[in-house]
Parts: sequence; C-alpha cells; structure tokens
Amino acid sequence: MSGKVSGEARERLRRVLVVTGLLGAAVLTTASQTMPDGRPTPSRQPVPRWLSLKSDEVRARQGPGLDYRIMWEYQVSGLPVQVIAETTEWRKICDPEGAVAWVHRSVVSSRRSLYNASAEEIPIHAGRSATSQVRARLSPRSLVSMDECEDGWCEVRVRRLRGWVQQRAVFGAQERPLCNANRPAGRGRS
Repeated sequence: MSGKVSGEARERLRRVLVVTGLLGAAVLTTASQTMPDGRPTPSRQPVPRWLSLKSDEVRARQGPGLDYRIMWEYQVSGLPVQVIAETTEWRKICDPEGAVAWVHRSVVSSRRSLYNASAEEIPIHAGRSATSQVRARLSPRSLVSMDECEDGWCEVRVRRLRGWVQQRAVFGAQERPLCNANRPAGRGRS
C-alpha cells in the first residue's frame, strides 16, 4: 500500500470533512437552545420565546400535566405569552400581568401578536420613527398582529392597515425573560 493519497481520494476526504463540519455546526446550534437551567429544550426552540394563545378557553395549570390543579382560564384568543420553560408536552408561560402558569403545547400558536398592557393609547406610525406620521392608535388592553421587530420597532397589522409601534411600548416583543422560570406557577410579578 502506498502512503500517498490520490487527488480524487483527497477531494472525497475534503467533502466528508466539510459535511462533518456542517453537521457539527448544526448540532452546536441545536444545543444552544437551552432552558434556564442549561438543559436542552425538548422542542429545540429557544427559551424565552413568544407564542400566542389559540383560543379564548385556555386552562392555566399549576404544573405540567392534567393532574395539576387548574388555577384560572385565559379567555383571550391571540394573547401573547412568553415561554420561559417547557417539557415535551407543556409550556411554562409568563403573561402580561406577570403571572406564571403551565399550558399544553396544543393551545399555543407561533403566530405573533402584541398587547397594549398600558392605560394609554400607543401610536401606530407609518415608519420606524417617532416623527413619522401616526396612522392609527392601539387602544389600551388591545391586541394587534405582529410581523417582525427591527431597530426597536415592531411592524403590526390591523385589517388592511400596516404600521410600526415602539417595541418597548408593547407586551409580546421583549427579548429578555419577563418572569423567573424557577418561580412556582401562580399570580403576581417575579
């Protein structure tokens, strides 16, 4: 056997190393999707992340399972909630009032929405600037569909109207966890 590697074999080896490197990078990317305690998330999605409630009858439980007590029922379809921990079937969420509860994964959606939790109207601007024209106003305690956030502004949709709201003015777009994932489920701020 010769110690030399042919050009064709060298090229195959290079391709295998490139593919192996790409697969390794994909595994590292997936591994970065961890819960606050460092364990990988069962869904392989980041935590915290935003979801919305699918219906106006969502039971908030004290723990991740049907045998846990129902603490209250959410009655607002489309309400944004922040996932702060999860199991395979259950999501621990933080709501606009700072309450923490467990809900089944089947009752949440990846559709994004924003909520005006304040007592004041929030202007919906034509562009990503406080000096741009105000197209409409988001009433207190109301919901709006969201497309994306960029440079501190979130693009929203209300029927045929599109516009921008300041990211810090609404609930549903923050990047940091809003509730402590280690806190037991229940009402109140963390």
